[in-house]
Amino acid sequence: MRKLLFFTFILAVMLVISACGGGDNKEADEQKTKETTAENDATATEKQPSEETSTEEQAPASPDTPVAGEGEDNDATVIDLKNDEGKKVGTAELKQTAEGVAIKVDALELPPGEHGFHIHETGKCDGPDFESAGGHFNPTNASHGMNHEKGPHAGDLPNLNVGKDGTVKAEMIAKEVTLNSGEDHSLLDQDGSALVIHEKADDGKSQPAGDAGSRIACGAISAQ
Repeated sequence: MRKLLFFTFILAVMLVISACGGGDNKEADEQKTKETTAENDATATEKQPSEETSTEEQAPASPDTPVAGEGEDNDATVIDLKNDEGKKVGTAELKQTAEGVAIKVDALELPPGEHGFHIHETGKCDGPDFESAGGHFNPTNASHGMNHEKGPHAGDLPNLNVGKDGTVKAEMIAKEVTLNSGEDHSLLDQDGSALVIHEKADDGKSQPAGDAGSRIACGAISAQ
């Protein structure tokens, strides 16, 4: 009887120990599972791109976004100005702007004083008289001169004031012309156009060229 009670006691103790050990293992397994899940969630969050970054990378360019220079000849054009002996005496830079064609002149070895300056209708500068450049650029058949009630020509420009050292730097806007090919009043039409410097000042009213005298320098403007 005593032996039976002893074995029963030992068996009960073993069952209690076994139950306690299983609970510890179960709790450890549950804790390990929670830690693994938390680590996986953190890794997924790091690898997932933010909504803002994803939108910037995947958003297609708008079809309405303007392209610089599309449909227009917006690059600046630089032409040489040559005297009646064919010698280069300066340059003129032309650039399309919202107000018209910006012209920047930088020249030297010219006679000091005031000189008429015009855009002519043909892009040819055959010396020594430069008559190949034709008349003033005048697509509207206006009268010559900024001081004329029916003027000016689209190609009429302010006079150039050459210093005593024979140099001149000047900037102006030709508002009635364009460098955009195919448009009305384009300087880049089929036969081009030219910039011409005259020997005397333009008086702003005399016909057909302001009594500015002979042509002393010329620069051809063409699409090439």
